[in-house]
Amino acid sequence: MSYLEPEFLEDVGLDKEQVLTLKKAFDAFDHEKKGAITTETTGTILRMMGLKVSHEGLKAIVEDIDEDGSGQLEFEEFVMLSARFLVEEDEEALKKELKDAFRIYDKERNGYITTGTLKEILHELDPKLTQEELNGIIEEIDEDGSGTVDFDEFVEMMTG
Repeated sequence: MSYLEPEFLEDVGLDKEQVLTLKKAFDAFDHEKKGAITTETTGTILRMMGLKVSHEGLKAIVEDIDEDGSGQLEFEEFVMLSARFLVEEDEEALKKELKDAFRIYDKERNGYITTGTLKEILHELDPKLTQEELNGIIEEIDEDGSGTVDFDEFVEMMTG
């Protein structure tokens, strides 16, 4: 399977542009044009990309990903390894954005927002939602019927 095929991209959770950027980095460090790079080189590339990775963490992941046991990573293996870090960073960034958004609506810092406030947010995000649809969403999110939504419920709704 080619690294630009939709199935591969979906499996690793990256888009075509991200994979092409990784290919440029990989090729730049594959000085001998063997189609493979060492674990150390992989760590260097990831650190240059701003990803924090310990030597032990990198070694454990490489052992998991290095399907042929060569001790080196071919490009597809390198993409799979990189994706683990890139997708994790995206999730952390999203959670921070959601926390910031939640704080805007939790003005009293109670740790929750009312379902009424949540309805307003949802209506702003999608003005086409009917009152019935909004009520259905609220019922699904506010399982305990408390009339409030805490941060975890908010994240679940926004990412679910």
